[in-house]
Amino acid sequence: MSQIESSKGMFIDTTLCHGCKACEVACKQWNDIPANPAPSLTGNSYDNTGGLDGQNWRHVKFIEDISDDRSDTRWLFLSDSCKHCTLAGCMSVCPTSAIIRTEFDTVYIDHDTCIGCKYCITGCPFGVIGIGDLSGTAEKCSLCYDRLQVGQEPACAQACPTDSIEFGDVTDLVAMAKQREQQLVASGNLKAKLYGDSDILGGLNVFYLLQDTPEKYGLPSNPQMPQKNMLGGYWSSVFSLFAVGLVSLLSFRSYRERKLLEENTTKSA
Repeated sequence: MSQIESSKGMFIDTTLCHGCKACEVACKQWNDIPANPAPSLTGNSYDNTGGLDGQNWRHVKFIEDISDDRSDTRWLFLSDSCKHCTLAGCMSVCPTSAIIRTEFDTVYIDHDTCIGCKYCITGCPFGVIGIGDLSGTAEKCSLCYDRLQVGQEPACAQACPTDSIEFGDVTDLVAMAKQREQQLVASGNLKAKLYGDSDILGGLNVFYLLQDTPEKYGLPSNPQMPQKNMLGGYWSSVFSLFAVGLVSLLSFRSYRERKLLEENTTKSA
């Protein structure tokens, strides 16, 4: 585990996002992630990506918000990715310690150590992790760890044309976000609220200013750490597989001994 120098993260202001997907493209280009198949609509508005997985580390959500009386429609957008949680469920359940915290306080997957067991997928309350088609290991946003190491900001933040993705020290970003929240509430947007401050999993290093409830954006209002017995369940599964293999081996050995005994008995007769 690296010694944390400073907590780096991102503040996503959904009021400034207009769904251009420049962040998605920049993420794929920088991280050399294969392009998605030919664009096709998912049935969920104009979203052709679908969600976060091993091939999509950043996903711009399109939310078509229709008023209760269906007299008005507005668009809500959310550039979504790994939250780099302070209390990271994926890290807590990884049986090989392949998920580590970097010197920037971000959550990183070491692909040389990952065995592709998928436990991190079940351990993440936000559903951001998937298995890469090419790597065969767990994949997610690394906050462009290689760029951070040379003093650059993540590719998505650099590409955002409206500055809805702000990168920097988490403490500075939280202060900026709270000020922006106060401005919006004062201007009449009473639903504007920060999501991911210290009240959620000890704080998210990638957090959001929402214009409506978390559920409207497909985010859990109260995400939880995975149950402690999940890791025990993993080793139980491993033991079960070992036991099945051992029983099969013993059965095969017993079968061979019976066959040899039968052959010797036949020859003696």
